[in-house]
Amino acid sequence: MIIVTGANGALGRSVVERLLDRVPGHEIGVCVRDPHAARPLADRGVRVRRGDFTDPGSLAHAFEGADRVLVVSVDTTGPTAVGMHRAAIHAARDAGAARIVYTGHMGARPGSPFAPMPDHAAAEEDLRSSGVPFTSLRNGFYASSALMLVQSALAAGELAVPDDGPVAWTAHADLAEAAAIALTDEAPAGAVLDGPTPPLTASEALDTAEVAALASDVTGRTIRRVVVPPDDYRAGLIAHGAPEHVADILVGMFAAAAKGDFATVDPTLAGLLGRAPRTLRATLATALGRGPGPVGVQSRTA
Repeated sequence: MIIVTGANGALGRSVVERLLDRVPGHEIGVCVRDPHAARPLADRGVRVRRGDFTDPGSLAHAFEGADRVLVVSVDTTGPTAVGMHRAAIHAARDAGAARIVYTGHMGARPGSPFAPMPDHAAAEEDLRSSGVPFTSLRNGFYASSALMLVQSALAAGELAVPDDGPVAWTAHADLAEAAAIALTDEAPAGAVLDGPTPPLTASEALDTAEVAALASDVTGRTIRRVVVPPDDYRAGLIAHGAPEHVADILVGMFAAAAKGDFATVDPTLAGLLGRAPRTLRATLATALGRGPGPVGVQSRTA
């Protein structure tokens, strides 16, 4: 049985949908904190069980019969995140899983200024020490993050953030499909799906000046790129209600981008999918109501 954690979240649910395209529902189990929210999956034959990374006993039940487990990384950071990932990895090992697949991130390293990256690096160390064959999907940066930046910038007409660098913005849907491929042994010959993968990215890396220009083209509204000192950006976020730790994470994201941590463009994802990954232009155009344009192609008519 293939077990997917976090199946009520955007990435986890999308992975389950891609798995249902490949295997019968009764071969899939989901581990969720709220089983009621996953009832539509149960109606399609998926086994739904409660599991919480902070409750090892619940994970033993949720992972029962697992052959492969997808551990979707949590949305917190620091020691709490490290402990939660470790609990899930150990539970998958104890359940007898033949392979653990983890949703990591490109740029994962202990010294990264972007808070989730040391947590991903720690998870990879726990995977290595588990003794279980594993795949750490080093996902490209979610294109939805660029979309949120653009949506915030539209009202003011400017994208005002700290200095940054190119980022390989990558669509959730493409990363979900890659995870499903890793879980079902559908990877093409030569694909690197043992241990940490190469960065799983779309075909281009854009900095925020290029994102602003792209969004201007897609929407027909001018969005200027304005560089803001990190301290001023942090203070502005907090003044608008962001918790301090969230502001620190966002400042760290731009600092890591400026170091080039997310700039790599790699063909591995395209090779897994058998097609070009979705471009940021297509993601923005769909979300902002201008139509997607060709998937994997820079549409100049959007």
